[in-house]
Amino acid sequence: MPTYEYICAKCGHEMEAFQSMNDQPLKLCPACKRRVLKRQIGGGAGLIFKGTGFYITDYKKKSGDKSEGASAAPAASSNSAGSVAKK
Repeated sequence: MPTYEYICAKCGHEMEAFQSMNDQPLKLCPACKRRVLKRQIGGGAGLIFKGTGFYITDYKKKSGDKSEGASAAPAASSNSAGSVAKK
């Protein structure tokens, strides 16, 4: 449920209300007791990601993990050694 911001047109009192999107806008100002509250247009809070798996750094290999690096290193050295031997 979203939080809506309201301002009173008479006294200038500002408030927030936690309401369902289906609820009717509030009208009664709690400060001056007049029916002149106006709902403000808000920017919203945006998305909040919690937990792991949302960032590129969560998918990188650990520096101590040699499973990928170990298989790539011998292939590169054998190619360079083989090309030198053929010359």
